[in-house]
Amino acid sequence: METNEITEVLNRPISQELLARDVTRLAYVAKDGTPRNVPIAFVWNGSEIVMCTTKNAPKLPALRENPAVALTIDTEVHPPKILLIRGRAELDFVDGIPDEYLQPTSTYEMTPEQRVEWEAEVRSLYHDGMVRIVVTPTWAKLIDFETTLPSAVEELVRQREERQRA
Repeated sequence: METNEITEVLNRPISQELLARDVTRLAYVAKDGTPRNVPIAFVWNGSEIVMCTTKNAPKLPALRENPAVALTIDTEVHPPKILLIRGRAELDFVDGIPDEYLQPTSTYEMTPEQRVEWEAEVRSLYHDGMVRIVVTPTWAKLIDFETTLPSAVEELVRQREERQRA
């Protein structure tokens, strides 16, 4: 997929709404060769998906060995809106807590008191640092079930239309 095609998909209003959410599902291949799919908080910085994790997370050795990943960001309403992204994970070991991890997001709500308690807990747990998992999209597809459909469904629609024309 060309960069301009990826940009067009990611710049659509529905994609931008999904990229403003809090949680994605990160799919990768574990060290034992089996698939994994884990929910993880993320931040979209305009060109990359940034996720943060502990330095001892089991996914890190797997991502070093095979950095190919897939991400899913979706809604819980009907019809669902789904943003699918593929890319390669780059690991960035950092001292302290990455700004992206502390950045408040638009849909995860905390009272100011809860935020203070949460941040204090984060700083005590991750004082040795964290790892930023950075994914630059190499492929993207938005499925909104109004203007875009899963590719298999698009094919069925195309076949039905051809039958109707015949």
